Amino acid sequence: MRVHPIAALQSEYSLWTRDPEDEILATCRELGIGFVAYSPLGRGFLTGQFTKFEDLPADDYRRQSPRFQGENFQKNLDLVRNVAEIAHEKSCTPSQLALAWVLAQGNEIVAIPGTKRVKYLDENAGGMNVILSPKDLQRIQEFFPQGAASGPRYPAQMMSLVNG
Repeated sequence: MRVHPIAALQSEYSLWTRDPEDEILATCRELGIGFVAYSPLGRGFLTGQFTKFEDLPADDYRRQSPRFQGENFQKNLDLVRNVAEIAHEKSCTPSQLALAWVLAQGNEIVAIPGTKRVKYLDENAGGMNVILSPKDLQRIQEFFPQGAASGPRYPAQMMSLVNG
């Protein structure tokens, strides 16, 4: 910041990747830096579209992700079921709830979910209309606290390059 102003920082942030909460979000707020949350849908897992490992195409890079493998997959699926339950009560999709949660974490946060289909783009945009009360946020926190996701974000070699 002393050398050149920084307008925004982009990092992975979602219910299941909450590392920025440790220091980064507070620093961004303190310095007036916007935060761009990529993969706010947990690499698609928080959409509720995956029910088993085989739902991932054979050439999908997520098959190499520890969070999508073995017992981790099942444990994370249980977390997503909680998200889906709250979404149902809020009359929205799990994707919309997950996006609304990210947006509720601060006015300086912008979420950039990736999508390949217009129907999901429209669905994701609907996340801006989901209002989460303090009670809703507390309930989500109880179901999905920081560190609840099972397994590292990336394979070991890639994790050695994250936050280093």
